[in-house]
Amino acid sequence: MTRVLLLGGTTEASRMAAALARDGVEAVFSYAGRTAAPVAQPLPVRVGGFGGAEGLAAWLQAEGISHVIDATHPFAAQMSRNAVAACAATGTALIALERRPWAAGPGDDWTHVADLDAAAAALPDEPERVFLAIGRQHLAAFAAKPQHHYLLRLVDPPEGALPLPDAEAVISRGPFGYDDDLELLRSRRITRLVTKNAGGEGARAKLDAARTLGLPVIVVDRPALPPRESVETVAEVLAWLHAERGV
Repeated sequence: MTRVLLLGGTTEASRMAAALARDGVEAVFSYAGRTAAPVAQPLPVRVGGFGGAEGLAAWLQAEGISHVIDATHPFAAQMSRNAVAACAATGTALIALERRPWAAGPGDDWTHVADLDAAAAALPDEPERVFLAIGRQHLAAFAAKPQHHYLLRLVDPPEGALPLPDAEAVISRGPFGYDDDLELLRSRRITRLVTKNAGGEGARAKLDAARTLGLPVIVVDRPALPPRESVETVAEVLAWLHAERGV
């Protein structure tokens, strides 16, 4: 019997869920629970963690999961590592639906760094107006550079005070368009952008807008993950799943 666990939270995961539902594949969609109002899905949904790799392995066995599709955010590294370990321990088939990373092109002024602490350290000493496009989980690293004004774009309003003395939060859910991001950068007089290399098309517009305005960009590279089978499209995941099922 085929029963799929889809680890989600991305636009690609929502597309994957729609494809599984359309094909009549029995599946469960898992959210981490960091967003107050996640996008509705055409599959049964569970919210929250599993209790590490061991907890996930136990859940896979208890729920009779035969296949796992990891369509989490490229920076949800711990969940992806847990999926690799749990699937190896239980003999569960695993594939990742992973966005291709962004790559700099002509006219881009990018500085690559290994992590968010390095991104904060790469900011200049002179005050600037920084678009901090990294979500809300790891803002504290930038408290080390309190002289800057930070613009944040968040899905949910922040709960309590932000850990930055001079910050503005724009509440909005992507995908975002080029014209809107160009206007955002211009109207807020942004002088520098900090972003994770999330890849995909839904969040790329800010990089195109930064190129147009000649703004420098600090790009946080993706964390290293264990080896795993990985593809870039929903169609490739479906082909893998059909081959696994002998369809």
